[in-house]
Amino acid sequence: MAGSPEAAEEAEQGPEPPAGGAGRRGKRAAPAAAAPQPAKLSRAELYRPPTSEELTQLKETEDLFHSSLLRLQIEELLKEVTLKEKKKKKIDAFLHEINSLLSAIPETPETELTDQAWLSEDVKVPFLQVPFSVKGRFRFVPPAELKVVGSYLLGTCVRPEINVDIAVTMPREIFQDKDNLNQRYHRKRALYLSHIAQHLSKEKLFGSVKFAYMNSNHLKPILLLRPQGKDEKIVTVRLHACPDSDLFKPSRFYPSKNNIRTAWFMEQSTPKEGTTEPPTPHYNNSILCDTVMLSHLHFLSNAATDFPGMKDGLALLKVWLNQRQLSKGLGCFSGFLVSMLVAYLLMKRKIVKMMSGYQVLRSTLQFLATTDLSVTGISLAKDADPSLPVLDDFHQAFEVVFVDPSGLVNLCADMTASKYHQVQLEARRSMEVLDDRMVDGFQALLMTPKPMLRTFDHIFHLKHVSKLQGTCKKMQLLNELMDRGGNYVAAALPFIVSLLARGLSQRAQLVAHSLPQIPEWPIDAEPPKHKDVGPLTFGLLFVPEFAASTLEKGPQADHPEALEFRAFWGEKSELRRFQDGSICEAVVWEASTACQKRLIPEQIIRHLLKLHADIPESSICYTGALLESVIRTGKEAGGTGEEAMVSVVCSYDDLSRKLWNLKELPLTVTAVQGVHPALRYTDVFPPIPMKPIYSFHKRSRHFLLPSEEKPCPAYITPLKIICHMEGSGQWPQDKGAIKRIKAAFHLQLAELLRQQHQLVCRPAVTHTDVYKDGYVFRLQVAYHREPLILKEVVTPEGMLKYQDTEESRQLELETLHLPYLTSSLHGLQQQHPVFGSTSRLAKRWISAQLLSDSISEECVDLLVAFLFLHPAPFTPPSSPQVGFLRFLNLLATFDWKNNPLIVNLNTGLTDSDCTEIKNKFVASRSRLPVMFLATPKDQWSSMWTRERPSAQILQRLVLLASESLPALEEQLMDPLSDQDVKMVFRPPLDFYDVLIHLNPSQIPRLLESVDRPVKSVSRGVVKNSSATNILFPVVDYDPVQLYLQELRNAFDDLALFFYDKHGGEVIAVLWKPLSFQPQPFKVSSMRGRKVTILNNELVCVPNVEAILEDFEILGEGLVKSVEARTEKWTI
Repeated sequence: MAGSPEAAEEAEQGPEPPAGGAGRRGKRAAPAAAAPQPAKLSRAELYRPPTSEELTQLKETEDLFHSSLLRLQIEELLKEVTLKEKKKKKIDAFLHEINSLLSAIPETPETELTDQAWLSEDVKVPFLQVPFSVKGRFRFVPPAELKVVGSYLLGTCVRPEINVDIAVTMPREIFQDKDNLNQRYHRKRALYLSHIAQHLSKEKLFGSVKFAYMNSNHLKPILLLRPQGKDEKIVTVRLHACPDSDLFKPSRFYPSKNNIRTAWFMEQSTPKEGTTEPPTPHYNNSILCDTVMLSHLHFLSNAATDFPGMKDGLALLKVWLNQRQLSKGLGCFSGFLVSMLVAYLLMKRKIVKMMSGYQVLRSTLQFLATTDLSVTGISLAKDADPSLPVLDDFHQAFEVVFVDPSGLVNLCADMTASKYHQVQLEARRSMEVLDDRMVDGFQALLMTPKPMLRTFDHIFHLKHVSKLQGTCKKMQLLNELMDRGGNYVAAALPFIVSLLARGLSQRAQLVAHSLPQIPEWPIDAEPPKHKDVGPLTFGLLFVPEFAASTLEKGPQADHPEALEFRAFWGEKSELRRFQDGSICEAVVWEASTACQKRLIPEQIIRHLLKLHADIPESSICYTGALLESVIRTGKEAGGTGEEAMVSVVCSYDDLSRKLWNLKELPLTVTAVQGVHPALRYTDVFPPIPMKPIYSFHKRSRHFLLPSEEKPCPAYITPLKIICHMEGSGQWPQDKGAIKRIKAAFHLQLAELLRQQHQLVCRPAVTHTDVYKDGYVFRLQVAYHREPLILKEVVTPEGMLKYQDTEESRQLELETLHLPYLTSSLHGLQQQHPVFGSTSRLAKRWISAQLLSDSISEECVDLLVAFLFLHPAPFTPPSSPQVGFLRFLNLLATFDWKNNPLIVNLNTGLTDSDCTEIKNKFVASRSRLPVMFLATPKDQWSSMWTRERPSAQILQRLVLLASESLPALEEQLMDPLSDQDVKMVFRPPLDFYDVLIHLNPSQIPRLLESVDRPVKSVSRGVVKNSSATNILFPVVDYDPVQLYLQELRNAFDDLALFFYDKHGGEVIAVLWKPLSFQPQPFKVSSMRGRKVTILNNELVCVPNVEAILEDFEILGEGLVKSVEARTEKWTI
């Protein structure tokens, strides 16, 4: 909420709540009924010079922030996420009570570690004790001391989840001298917590007592306590059991040392002769972490003293990490880690204590963006003690290295290199966003969530994590399994990710993975197993130029690397000879269409995981392109229409060349511009070359007509082209005469194309249709001064003045703006190959929701273009699916009421232009369309949304998008469901008053529907692009559209009509509420009404029975039935 424009407004205007503010803040501001009056200041006070503090603040705002707004937004956000004093008091009281309870827990007698009978039945040990038998003895003694550690004391907690960490120090007497071996320490720790849990669960103080794994690490259970009653949500207290800091000798835990014996782990009676034990760095690290908890707290509190900016900066960084889903799970970039990083930058003087929170955020992101901790680690240890391990030792044991002040603990031990590279990529992207003045950096960085589905171009899931046990066998990861306490997910994950990253090195700039997360569980339940992390999700971020290449070229056959290449790719690798004469190893992937090429990464992933990791294909659920099925045409497994679109454009290019070079025309053609969506690659179902079957039609002289006995012929769309003729003094200055001259040109063009190029043409007054290569092009002649002549108006005084008329506007739109838009978007398609498919998915969805007549195609194209031109905080989409998900998100979350959507085509707008557009927009909001789109050539009028969508339709669109998005994301993120993505393309019909069901054989585009009919009727055409001398086919004939036109003309004042033009079988009707109110009787307004008597007066009301009958009569032969939902309205 704090990020919204209202919040910033409130900060500027002072305490009065804005009218349109959010409900939550409205409530808070309500009690102060009388608005506070501004304080009366004397003249001296009003004009006193600014204090030094105010001056530094002004200077800082100018230097650092793009605008004072950003500063206010950040301050507002910090207010929103920090903990309030009132809550702190409650939490402190809760902590005191816990303290007194813990010290009162009774001791237990000493038993063997494996004898756990003394625990009651209600508590299960929160530890996977595999193998079970282990030496050692245990007894419970109350804690030696309790200390609050972590963010609560430093004041860097961030709402909504407030966690308070308490270190419970276990007394020395419960340990023996070999407890560092074979999980003995970890098991004692788990038993210690179990006994505490057993006692605390009886107390009335707690609302819940549960176990969880610290950062989902199986070796580290913790105990969660929440208060009773309505305060339960306020806080979670996490108890960490830890030893005395000097209980163990640190040298036992260096990264190269072993503390788990292979014989014990494999349950063999005696160790094999002559085997050396492998190092167990992760296991060692997990024990060391517990010993340094308190020293970390002291270290951080020293850093935070006299440094208010650190607190704010950490709050911002934590919000940044949360929005990117980086801060929870095994190997996450936690809040603690980021605090240590800020302390490191302070130590290295990259940050100074004078800095504000925003500067801390920037410096930290800058450091992350430019430093790769997986190559060059960093250390907080000050004095180089020669006996301590060096950074290289850590690099050999861990993927990412960040050593703590003791020089012993790697804070990033569980993090994979891939996760760190993801953090790096996000930081780099964030720095670009902050430096880009055209982007609202605050909104993009801190207020926009980045779930995996919308961030990555392709996603796939590993359905059954238990298959990773096989991977550990295949990759021989026994040492890693011992080190990770048997957790095969954690052991195999880094190897799988690096395998995929190698296989996709050219194609993907990042292969990321979700963080394994295990939810908390009740204390009487068995602890979760390794497989309970659920499916793992992987995300791929593509390099658009190479993602779809079919060839993987390897080294030359006689080079030593060739063997390695062959081993990596298995039987897919073969010797090939290339054009330069070299003979190399290469892998060629099968893919013919663009949509199959986009899925080459899927082939690679399935192949490599099967070959090297023993993961069967059935366990991989790849959801990169599930949505594309709705824009696939025809039954055969062809592509998704990209190729069809290219061939249309080729045919058009050829025709435009022929028009340029026509001989014997009185005036030459100066420009040929396409305006049909297929010519900018955004036609939902591109035209397919067709030749008519004569026997199916009725014949007229040179052309065919639909036959009444047969089904409706296939829909052939005319591809509209504007032909600009050169100017000349001979053009008349009268609008009627110009129209006649244009008609003459249409006839002449048809004649010349027939003579010089043998093309079949059919001229008409307003255009000429040309049949070429199986397509029909519709040529329309344009004269550049005609719009101006249409604007002429003669005033009564005889003055000539120019003003926009409906006709001139329409003509300008068709002959100037639409061709420009088409060529701009055609250019965008060349930069971003998936722009067209994304736009087609978006239009298919809008049409499926029956709203295609309520919003223009150009408007949707521009909305989609916005996602590619202004993707912050994301990267531009490289797959249609992620583009479509972001389109739904844009519709659902953009603030249409208070902001213009600026689509900067061809970067034609500067920073100052954008500011000016925004200011003018705010000044004249009430007169502007509800959805306002500004482009470089159309900054003020928003011509594509002037007529439609109306406010009600926009509201409906926003609602549908915000319902569809979560439903679709849930389907795509759940690999165990049936993943029926078409559900968001099936509209809810219970919302409408009347449904008109149509006869399928009369719907020409039936095959374009979302759920295709099983058997299709012949439509009287065959696919053919070489026919030349034919009778002219039936063009632009869609009976449903003609019927809709008639319905709208007749009943526009009574009802709204909705239809899916891509093969919908239902027309949905919504009565207009106002038309149902009784009107006074007038003879002139009796259409569709009948007279009744109400309160002794003659009134007219809609004659619904007759109207429904009219629906059927008007659509005879097309309408199958009319279904009136009378339970929704009464007559």
